[in-house]
Amino acid sequence: MRKRIHVGTRKGLFTFERESEGKWTIVETAFIGDPVPMVLPDRRDDVLYAALDLGHFGAKLRRSRDFGKSWQEVAIPEYPKVEGDDAEKAPALKLIWCLEAAGNDVPGSLWAGTAPGGLFRSDDRGESWQLNASLWDQPDRAKWFGGGYDVPGIHSICVDPEDSRRVVLGVSCGGVWITEDAGSSWRSSTTGMYAEYMPPERREDPAIQDPHRIVQCRSAKDTFWVQHHNGVFRSENGGASWQEIHAQPSSFGFAAAIHPSDPDTAWLVPLVKDEHRVPVAAAVVVARTRDGGRSFEVLRQGLPQEHAYDVVFRHGLDIDGTGDLLAMGSTTGSLWVSEDQGDSWQTLSTHLPPIYVVRFGQS
Repeated sequence: MRKRIHVGTRKGLFTFERESEGKWTIVETAFIGDPVPMVLPDRRDDVLYAALDLGHFGAKLRRSRDFGKSWQEVAIPEYPKVEGDDAEKAPALKLIWCLEAAGNDVPGSLWAGTAPGGLFRSDDRGESWQLNASLWDQPDRAKWFGGGYDVPGIHSICVDPEDSRRVVLGVSCGGVWITEDAGSSWRSSTTGMYAEYMPPERREDPAIQDPHRIVQCRSAKDTFWVQHHNGVFRSENGGASWQEIHAQPSSFGFAAAIHPSDPDTAWLVPLVKDEHRVPVAAAVVVARTRDGGRSFEVLRQGLPQEHAYDVVFRHGLDIDGTGDLLAMGSTTGSLWVSEDQGDSWQTLSTHLPPIYVVRFGQS
């Protein structure tokens, strides 16, 4: 099998493949001209999913069974219809922001996080979707608000690798939500997080926290890292509580990645907080910790160090199952890969469209 990187951009989907000598080349393109905000290479059955954001025509979802050579349109999540005088206020799908496999014990089942804040599940590889009513009906959902978009959205879905009934969600801005029973019930869990952008009396309100990205260690399932609007947080108890981490050269950013077998090793992409949102000193760097956040190395070999204004969004950083290979894509169309855990980076392109998501797959 060959390693692949699927790159969803403002103007299409680009698939890079690693050749035997270590060179990465584009082997597939799709949806040229169309925004691709999310892609999911499902390793359980080698099915590839791509979410589209077609503006006038709305959100769409495509599925490929031949590694991206051809695509089939499948159903999109739909919000409940509202009849009568409130019909104009009915929620409508704005964006498919996150797609994840629902677990190895439920082949073909998927989770989709969307804006304006609905979580959907499909048990037939995207042929149909059901809104998770238990989360949608939470009273605290009325406090959620948009972070980056005008409406709230679910961007992170962490499915427990040992128990698919346990799922952790990240909502901007709506906090961290946990289910232990496959979505039949939910609880909010943000103890330790805070929001400086709110009045003091609501600083620790769970329902208004803005976790930009949540990632989970595959082999130490109780360890999570969160790149939050107000900094970096880590949990070692399954999300029951969170400890603030002070990263270098900045604790602000969007993306995060965690080593699949070492919960103390994680990567962040620091930016200047927060209205500027550019790399510190106009130099693109990656911050890596190997001791659970007590110290950080600033990695810059192979990355642009002068007049660089690349921003890496929340889905713009990924790590493969070995823990050695990282991919990173920026808003200015730069794509880098590291094969030594971030010590050095190889530039694959500097002229792609703005990059929304990078994900490792195989062919």
